[in-house]
Amino acid sequence: MSFLEISGLHKQYGPVAALAGVDLSVASGSRTAIVGPSGCGKTTLLRLIAGFEAPDQGHITLDGAI
Repeated sequence: MSFLEISGLHKQYGPVAALAGVDLSVASGSRTAIVGPSGCGKTTLLRLIAGFEAPDQGHITLDGAI
């Protein structure tokens, strides 16, 4: 069973699409690294997962709760 499910996640800041159509599934008890170049949306993704910001589209399910 997945601990974290992300489906169709989109986040835009003005004309800039920070995230577009992100899908991710992380199994309970696993370790996952988010890597990429500067400006690719890593921090935006983490802020959305933490609930500091709301996605424009898509949904995040963390431990069964949306």
